Amino acid sequence: MPIWTQPFKNLLNLFLQPNCPFCQRPTANEICLDCGRQLQQCHLANPQALWRQPLPVFAWGSYGGMLKRAIAAIKYDNHPEIGRILGQYLGQAWLSHPPEDNSQPIVVPIPLHKTKLKQRGYNQAQLIAESFCLVTGLQLRPNALQRSKQTTAQFNLSPTERQQNLTDAFTLGSDFRRLPKSPILLVDDIYTTGATARAAIAILEKGGIKVHGLAAVATAAKSR
Repeated sequence: MPIWTQPFKNLLNLFLQPNCPFCQRPTANEICLDCGRQLQQCHLANPQALWRQPLPVFAWGSYGGMLKRAIAAIKYDNHPEIGRILGQYLGQAWLSHPPEDNSQPIVVPIPLHKTKLKQRGYNQAQLIAESFCLVTGLQLRPNALQRSKQTTAQFNLSPTERQQNLTDAFTLGSDFRRLPKSPILLVDDIYTTGATARAAIAILEKGGIKVHGLAAVATAAKSR
């Protein structure tokens, strides 16, 4: 074998590696080690800090820094692979800090309206939920809810406007033609005021379905 073959292979592998979606440096993984460390710094020491009534929330990290960039990259820069990574993180945190009632809920992602789904090509909440279920072993029902109303973006709205914006936004989907025996764990990318989760919970409870709580990758809310 010529002496130059191995260096040539190393150089070729370097150019064939994908770039980290955050820093654009070549990496053998979905994100580079440095950006991965920055992302882990957003992890909350106590994911159950918001797990209490009236809306129990389980959150992997604090919405800011690299985690905020990661969620934006999923939603606006066509990086679905980051959603799968964050779903794994959320699942690992759930196994490490399970709610005390030890139930086995059915996982339901917050849906996108069909117009937004067509534009984006995927539902980031469903990607997160799929990886979450692979890690936890919980059952996934991706079509349990439908978004029947195309709502405006929530981030510029007041809490009251958010709730009004989501009135009648959801309907029950094909997965719940029969009532489930287990409670529902909703999954979403971000928890802020809880308007989206409450709107989804309202339609589920109206249909006689018990809701366990919400699991989100990130929270912008402080401990209640």
